[in-house]
Amino acid sequence: MNATDRTPADLLGSALAADPGRPLVTFYDDATGERVELSVATFANWVAKTANLLQDELSVEPGDRVALLLPAHWQTAVWLLACASVGVVADVSGDARAADVVVSGPDRLEEARACSGARIAMALRPLGGRFPQAPEGFTDYAVEVPGQGDRFVPYAPVDPEGPALIVAGREFSGAEVVERARAEATALGLTGPGSRILSGLAYDTWEGLNAGLYGPLATGGSVVLCRHLEQAGDGVLDKRVESERVTTIARGTAGR
Repeated sequence: MNATDRTPADLLGSALAADPGRPLVTFYDDATGERVELSVATFANWVAKTANLLQDELSVEPGDRVALLLPAHWQTAVWLLACASVGVVADVSGDARAADVVVSGPDRLEEARACSGARIAMALRPLGGRFPQAPEGFTDYAVEVPGQGDRFVPYAPVDPEGPALIVAGREFSGAEVVERARAEATALGLTGPGSRILSGLAYDTWEGLNAGLYGPLATGGSVVLCRHLEQAGDGVLDKRVESERVTTIARGTAGR
């Protein structure tokens, strides 16, 4: 990857330039049987559309806070990179009352109602499907995002030293996210391009975010992100490791 990358959005840009067709995020939900594979190009397209939604439709500005009340999911990864692209703070499982925008999965909508700003609801259905009917007081992401532009340019350059991420009470700048992801890559078994990590860790800790997104992105690798891994049957994990050509596994509590 490019040594001059200073933000997570820079990392995605370098990945797109290097090999847009390779897999970046492969997502499994063992509660539903869903499997989705996103190439770098497809993932970047979702990020661009979501960043345009943030900047143009929701009028967020650098430094604003977006509370992400979402599980470990490929669409959560999209939101994390969209926030980094705009320069807003992604507050993972943050207090909706303190947020300028809240993005909620279907199981945390009541908590999200505490936000006085824009409220985005995520159905988290297979293939990015929408709600049968949008929850009252919320905009359905799956309805709004398809019409957004496929390219994104921030109105102002993103400051690598500005706040970018809050997780488990710790704030990181964009530069800190990149530096820490690179520094911890070897310990995760991410040795460079071609490395493929399987993670069942939740996204509500740095360790889960690093294994499930930032580490692979920083090293030219990819992630097999597993939700509800604890519901997988006997032998499923071993078969998945083989079929997905996993090279390393993030050990820990299964993702929510």
